[in-house]
Amino acid sequence: MQNNGPSLIRKPLAVIVEPIEIKMNIAIIGTGNVGGALAQRLIEAGHNVLMGAKYPLSEKSIRLATLIGEDRIATIDAAAKQAEVIIVTTPPDAVLQVSSQLGSVEGKTLIDATNSIRVKPDNYPTAYHALKAITKSDAIVKCFNSTGYENMRNPIYNGEGIDMFCAGDDMHAKMIAEQLAKDIGFASCYDFGGDDKVDLLERFAFSWINLAIMQGHGRDIAFKVIRR
Repeated sequence: MQNNGPSLIRKPLAVIVEPIEIKMNIAIIGTGNVGGALAQRLIEAGHNVLMGAKYPLSEKSIRLATLIGEDRIATIDAAAKQAEVIIVTTPPDAVLQVSSQLGSVEGKTLIDATNSIRVKPDNYPTAYHALKAITKSDAIVKCFNSTGYENMRNPIYNGEGIDMFCAGDDMHAKMIAEQLAKDIGFASCYDFGGDDKVDLLERFAFSWINLAIMQGHGRDIAFKVIRR
């Protein structure tokens, strides 16, 4: 039977809580395309960003350092130690090892930007659930996973920002994710719901992957919620 109840799409978080307008100390764990794009945008927005790499002196890390500054690449534990916000952008199966290198995350917000679509961490349905269980932190949110890194580097289409999406039980973590999304140019950050919607958000990300790559529409496409 069709459900004619309220829409499953919630309003942007800004109508629920006031956004936080402060500059933050941020650690981005992982030096791939997503991590690099987020680092560049967050630095441009005025945040203090340090990237945590398994091998800070690797060719990939050095290449990224030419874009964001040599003093912004560190080991995972060093980057996490100075941060208020930790954004995890590693492959999902690397989260098991990364989680143990973050040290104490008490008082920190964790943002999971991974997608456990093709690869999952052992014994966990998603990297989000692994990160939450291993760190024993409730201050975690899924965000920055639903579009390509090109759209994080430049989220403006025809003069207007595209939308970002988040999920998780912790409202304060969602406030942080929303603020950062808006800081780097996204128009709104829509709340998909709690922990029970994390898998839905990952499948939403797979929809972008399907359209952009598998169906051949190209990576310069994006999602935006519109209203009458």
